[in-house]
Amino acid sequence: MAELAVVARRYMASYALFNQALADRLGLHPTDLQCLNLLTLEPGPVTTGRIAELTGLTTGSATRLVDRLERAGYVVRERDAGDRRVVLVAPVRERTAEVARVWERVGGGWFALFADLDDRELALFIEHMRRTTEYGAEQAARLRAGEPAPVGAGSRQGAGDREGVSGQAE
Repeated sequence: MAELAVVARRYMASYALFNQALADRLGLHPTDLQCLNLLTLEPGPVTTGRIAELTGLTTGSATRLVDRLERAGYVVRERDAGDRRVVLVAPVRERTAEVARVWERVGGGWFALFADLDDRELALFIEHMRRTTEYGAEQAARLRAGEPAPVGAGSRQGAGDREGVSGQAE
């Protein structure tokens, strides 16, 4: 479990740094890039309130995020055909296609990392990603609400095996 904790922390840091580099390449803030990513996973245009739900941001912060994405040409605001009072945010397909092309160039090799796995092993990875996504979202909500960490968080490591925030053994 101690090794899993260390590898997981390195994995998360590596992904955050990759996200930063990709966002820099596209001229976006890392949060804006991930918001755009989440928007492309939605079945259609969404409200700014939905963006706030997806990202955990306040509605004011979500509005500013949409403003930045709109200025950069990645999203457009449009009125809902059913209720003209509602403003929806939709990704601009041409711009999200550009993001996909950059991702293919720099991240396309990611799939090759899993090419030698059988269906059972892939299912394990998929389940792991679902579980950690859900857990991460729950913990982010707890942190935003000012709640303490759950009892036992991080307690599975032995005192001698603990690493600090820097990744160095304490």
